Amino acid sequence: MENLNEEPAEAPASVDVVSQTRSAYVGLLSLAGGIVLLDQFTKEVVRRTLAFGETWMPLDWLAPWARIVHWRNTGAAFGMFQEGSLIFASLAVIVIGLILYYYPRVPRHDWPLRLAMGMQLGGAVGNLIDRLRFSGQVTDFVSIYTFPVFNVADTSITVGVIVLLWGVWFSERHAREKRRAESGGSELEQAGSD
Repeated sequence: MENLNEEPAEAPASVDVVSQTRSAYVGLLSLAGGIVLLDQFTKEVVRRTLAFGETWMPLDWLAPWARIVHWRNTGAAFGMFQEGSLIFASLAVIVIGLILYYYPRVPRHDWPLRLAMGMQLGGAVGNLIDRLRFSGQVTDFVSIYTFPVFNVADTSITVGVIVLLWGVWFSERHAREKRRAESGGSELEQAGSD
């Protein structure tokens, strides 16, 4: 008969690692999944409601600066490097694999990197879906002034890169301030012992 007063045995460390990894992926896949859903939904609305090349803007005064246009792109984000669809599909698969591999290794407190990776994953998957569904073409629809036409996935990738750069800048600044405080403290201690 089992003694009810005994403490339960601790779970092996490998179970804890699996649980932490699973927990890490929930946040990543939730963010990326939301981005993919929004990206695919908006592209589908554009494909169903506008003919290729057709423009829509309900506010006439805004039309010269911003509009919705049904456009296709075989290059990278914002129409760069046209006709590189196979290369960009391959790069997307590599990026997706790298993000899925490295994400659980990112410390929980490094939320800017986690956020950036989730946004980049969502954007990469969103545009990869288009490339696989539409013979290497990605649907773009946001047109602002003379800037190249883009979509939700392009925006997600770009904002993800900005968040990543901001996070690196912030971390380096924090580390520099910490080093300065530590060196200042040791200088004060040295001066006090003289």
